[in-house]
Amino acid sequence: MKKTTWLGILFAVLVLGYLVVSSFQRQAYRCRICIAYKGRRDCGTAAAQSEQEARRAATTIACAQIAGGVIDANQCENTPPDSLEWLARR
Repeated sequence: MKKTTWLGILFAVLVLGYLVVSSFQRQAYRCRICIAYKGRRDCGTAAAQSEQEARRAATTIACAQIAGGVIDANQCENTPPDSLEWLARR
C-alpha cells in the first residue's frame, strides 16, 4: 500500500478513537428543566461540562417539543423555567 493510504487509515483510526473516548467522558453537570409556553409544557434533560451549558441544552430540548418554529423556539428559550432539578453537580 502507498504511504498516503496508510496515513489516511491512521488519521481515520485516531479520529474514531477520539470520538469513542470523548463520548464516554462523564459530564460534570446534569439537569432537568420543565418549561410552560403558550399553554403547553414539556421537560428536557441534558448534561454538559458547565452549569450554563447544561441549562441551555435542557431548555433547548424542552422547547423543541413545544415550539412551532424558529421564532417560537427563541421566545420559548427565553421563558423562565417552571422547574429546575440538578441530577448531577460536580
